[in-house]
Amino acid sequence: MAGDRPLVQGTPLLEARGLTRILPGVVPVTLVQNVSFTIGCGEFVAITGPSGSGKSSLLYLLGLLDRPTAGEVLIHGKATHTLPKKDLARIRLEQIGFVFQFHFLLPEFSARDNVMIPMQRLGALTPKQQKTRATDLLKNFGLADYVDRLPAELSGGQRQRVAVARALANAPRLILADEPTGSLDSRATEQVFDTLQSIVTETGTSIVAVTHDMDLASRMQRRIHLVDGAIDTDQILPPSVRD
Repeated sequence: MAGDRPLVQGTPLLEARGLTRILPGVVPVTLVQNVSFTIGCGEFVAITGPSGSGKSSLLYLLGLLDRPTAGEVLIHGKATHTLPKKDLARIRLEQIGFVFQFHFLLPEFSARDNVMIPMQRLGALTPKQQKTRATDLLKNFGLADYVDRLPAELSGGQRQRVAVARALANAPRLILADEPTGSLDSRATEQVFDTLQSIVTETGTSIVAVTHDMDLASRMQRRIHLVDGAIDTDQILPPSVRD
């Protein structure tokens, strides 16, 4: 699986170098400007900032869903800015998991079948292995009794945990989350946050999460704060703050 491949010693999991994204037009709009940082293995990182500060735009650049106007993204030390679309799609499928504010589960598929979709696209496991892995992931997130339920039969927190399990389907080392608790109530928010925290702690997977919830951001290991598309602060949060 993708997440089982060793990294070259000292190579960042992800590196942003001078990322800039400008929307062309009569009046060009700068979404992200000259952003640089690295993400190492096992980091739980919050991207914060006011509305319109470029948080989601930055996440889409990091996830290779959009191309920068200038700068580059390196995944496992490999530059991506000149790669064709099919190679970018392969990297996303093998090495990056995505979680969004809305779960985007297919309504006609069961929880388990939704989790199996990325595995089916990658084709690295047999159908039996895919089913076993999807079942195990859902069990790990407290959803053992819901593997055959349709999304409409699940609560908001349960649906989002299924989405997290789907993001882990191909064992990526990196998960990018865009407001993963933004549509949830406080109880479901805690459930999803605890799920994300357990992923970092137990598997060493890195998570970069855009959030407007400063309480949640303060409980992550590191916070990158954007203002007008640029990094205002990038700070490691001491355990005393996170607790």
